[in-house]
Amino acid sequence: MTQNIEALKYGSVTTISCGDLNIRVYTTKDAIDDQVILLEKQGKGVVIELPAFHNSIREMTSYLKEKGIEVEAKLVSYHAAGSSFLPDVKSYLTESAIAFNTDGQGAQLIKNFSDVFGEGFDSGKVNSGEKFSAGVVTLAGIDLDIIPNGDAFEVYIPEAKAVYIHMLGHDCHSIVAGAGHADAIIANLRGYLDRGTEIFLSSHYVPETRKDVETKIAYLEKLKEIASGCSSAAEFKGKVEKEFPGYSGANYLDMTVGFFFKN
Repeated sequence: MTQNIEALKYGSVTTISCGDLNIRVYTTKDAIDDQVILLEKQGKGVVIELPAFHNSIREMTSYLKEKGIEVEAKLVSYHAAGSSFLPDVKSYLTESAIAFNTDGQGAQLIKNFSDVFGEGFDSGKVNSGEKFSAGVVTLAGIDLDIIPNGDAFEVYIPEAKAVYIHMLGHDCHSIVAGAGHADAIIANLRGYLDRGTEIFLSSHYVPETRKDVETKIAYLEKLKEIASGCSSAAEFKGKVEKEFPGYSGANYLDMTVGFFFKN
């Protein structure tokens, strides 16, 4: 996977060329450090997820203008804050994403972030637009396989052998709601590996490879193994930290510990 990284004033853009299709990943480097995915083909584009801080919104808007990319669709899945970003471009959501961002966890996160970050954060919520369901849609000349799930949706990009999922990160902790949830994540990742996926995109980590995904699967398997031999939350957390020193996402590990060992 050949990547070109371009530094901007606030964030950066990683570009991966896949023939006629370019994948551009804007890393916001703001307080929540998100990734915004831009799929671009012959000057037309589709954005997956939105930048949520006003500085990031202005910067990405300027970047699109500079590159001469006309965005024809915004796919809003897990990150619905940032309604001032390309307000005239049609938004696309599944029923699951609408629920997630109207009354679900997504809506609660937007409220929390708004309270913490104040005016710098665009709390305007995109929870309506064109509804779509499972299956292939073509936007900006790009075929996209929409895969709804219990929270929102994932996006497979056949032309690039790439997939967008919400969270991954091969060297950071994840939110794992028990052994059953770990098994579900593993099954989902293995499904994409079996499909021949080469590029793994997510909202909270730079683009990753098949090797990175295998590393994540091994991490999840080890979590289950460690948990099965522990009798307390403190013991579990300590052993996980020892097994995976230097991993980021300590707050995610705390949440995982709470799921595996409920008081």
